[in-house]
Amino acid sequence: MTSTHIRQATDGEEEDVARLIATSFRDLDVNQWLVPDRERHDDVFPRFFRIIVGHALRHGTVQVTEDMSAAAVWIPVPSPEIPDYDARLLEVCGPWADRFRRFDDAMHEAHPADRGDHDHLALLAVLPGRQGHGIGTELIRLHHDELDRAGRPAYLEASNSASRRLYARHGYTDCAEPLDLPYEGERMYPMWRPAGAAAG
Repeated sequence: MTSTHIRQATDGEEEDVARLIATSFRDLDVNQWLVPDRERHDDVFPRFFRIIVGHALRHGTVQVTEDMSAAAVWIPVPSPEIPDYDARLLEVCGPWADRFRRFDDAMHEAHPADRGDHDHLALLAVLPGRQGHGIGTELIRLHHDELDRAGRPAYLEASNSASRRLYARHGYTDCAEPLDLPYEGERMYPMWRPAGAAAG
C-alpha cells in the first residue's frame, strides 16, 4: 500500500465529491432497486449524494484524496437534521422518492440509538479503477486515529459482504440484522466499532 495524500474537501467540491460517490457505487445491488431505470442513475444519484455531502461539509467531516479518486463522509451523531430533506428528496428522486424514504427508514431503524455519541461513516467511496490499492483503508485509518484519541466510537452500514469484510478488519462488528429491503442481491450490514478497537 502506497501513501496517499488525503485532505479535507471544501464547499466548492460538493458536486465533485457527490459524483465520485455515485460513480463508485454504480453497481451496488441496492441502487438497482432504488432507481430501477439504470439510464437515470447518472442523473439521480449524484444529486442525491450531494444532499448528504453538503450536510457533512457543514456538520461533519468529508475527506478526499488529492486526485479525487476516493472520499469518506463522516457525520457526527447527534447532528442537525438535513433542512427540507423530504422536499429535496422528492425533487431529486422523483418517482422513486418513496423507495429512498423506505431506505432511510430501514437505516434509521438499524442505527443504534442507545450507544451514545459517535461518528457515522455515511459514505466511503473509491473509484472502480483505484479499488484494491488500500486507499479506502488509509481514509478509514486517518479518521479512526482521531476518533480513538477522542474516545469516540463509530458506526456504518456496509454495502455488501466484501465491504463488510473490509470493515471487520478495522474493528467493526455486526450490531443489527441486515437492512430489510425488498431487493435481490447483496444485503447491507449495520456495524459498530468501539473506540480503540484493534484492526485485524
